[in-house]
Amino acid sequence: MGKKTCWSIIICTIIVNVVMLQWTVEAHYGREYGSILLFSGISIVSAFIALLTYLQWRKIEYKK
Repeated sequence: MGKKTCWSIIICTIIVNVVMLQWTVEAHYGREYGSILLFSGISIVSAFIALLTYLQWRKIEYKK
C-alpha cells in the first residue's frame, strides 16, 4: 500500500465520520436511539481504520 492509497483511505474515513456524526445528531433529535448506536459504531470502526492507516503511512514515510 502506497502513500497515496493511505491518504485516500484516511480522507474517505474522515468523510464517513462527518456523515455519521450528522446522522447521529439527526437520529438523536428524532429519538431514534437504535440508529444512534449503529451510526456511532460505524464511526468508531471508521476511526479505527483511519488510525491503522495512519500508522501504516507513518511506517512507509519514515522508513530508513
